[in-house]
Amino acid sequence: MGRLTGGDPSLLRRINSAVVLQALRAIDSATLTDLVRDTGLSRPTVEGVIEGLTESGLVVETPAEEGEARRQGRPARRFRFRTEAGHLCGIEIGPHRVSALLSDLGGRLLGSMSREVTVEATADERLGRLREGVADMLKRAGVARSSLRAVGVGSPGIVDADGTVRLSTALPGWTGLPLGERLRRSFRCPVLVENDANTAAVAEHWQGAATHSNDVVFVLAGLSPGAGALIGGRLHRGFGGAAGEIGALHLLGGEATPEEVLSTTGEPLHPLDEEQVARVFALARAGDPGARAAEARFTRRLVHDVTALVLALDPELVVVGGWAAGLDGLLDPLRTELARYCLRPPLVDQSILGEAAIATGALRLALDHVEEELFAVESTVTARR
Repeated sequence: MGRLTGGDPSLLRRINSAVVLQALRAIDSATLTDLVRDTGLSRPTVEGVIEGLTESGLVVETPAEEGEARRQGRPARRFRFRTEAGHLCGIEIGPHRVSALLSDLGGRLLGSMSREVTVEATADERLGRLREGVADMLKRAGVARSSLRAVGVGSPGIVDADGTVRLSTALPGWTGLPLGERLRRSFRCPVLVENDANTAAVAEHWQGAATHSNDVVFVLAGLSPGAGALIGGRLHRGFGGAAGEIGALHLLGGEATPEEVLSTTGEPLHPLDEEQVARVFALARAGDPGARAAEARFTRRLVHDVTALVLALDPELVVVGGWAAGLDGLLDPLRTELARYCLRPPLVDQSILGEAAIATGALRLALDHVEEELFAVESTVTARR
């Protein structure tokens, strides 16, 4: 990148800082000569940027190695990006638990927490449990809350851009909850709230089964399945954030409710929760005819729901996760049905991240936010055009 001249000096400083930080992030440490070569900026410009970044705490001078000092006399000054200059948090909020991951600015994990919570818990109780767990995690890691640069959150439901949950049937008191605003008041930093299946899709693309694919559907298989999709490597939320809500497809044809699908007695299954459904699947594995029929109905509906989404999006890969992903024989029927209905059947794989997928994806959202803030030259230029 050549030297930038003219224009708004403050804009040029931000662009130059982003360019230097990008170069520093790519290697463990760099000399001023390295940075001049890698960025195309002048040496005085690089020196000024390094001085400002050092004062802000984002860059630190690294000591020369002893061998280097003996060989060269006074060694060249070296600098590195301080990944410890701030911290990120990825949060999962679910019916039965709240969990979180803590990392530095490089994405290196420093801590985790998981707290059980009842399905019947109110929104205030659930958020209180979350805040207690995160506070404990920060304390154990020796990280101050003021060090958090961004927090990502994966939540059930349809989520607006400002973090308000527009609709959620999974958690009591969740519909209409200004979740982003509530958590921003707690953590005092940017909070990015996303649908849980969407965050899991992001996680699998980052560190899971979809690292080599940019067109992916992640299926969060559960009582009411949901899905997240990446198209060209970018999360597809839809116009109102409701893309991937395949759990509502059975309503279109007036088909059986989930309570009827999973019934082993002819009467609707009640209560319809993961513990109760797990019993049905355990009975199916033991050979109970009614339970095996219920499991087959559940699998068939999930397969049809996923097929509808695949026909619409034509992904390269479908990743299946969620608590129901462990059902015996789920992947083979899914592959068979996709081959039957789709002109180009996608690959089908199981989640690598398992229960950690949602919190991991939320952490990635927080990391993306900070990277865009610190490193994204293009967005800085576009914002000022």
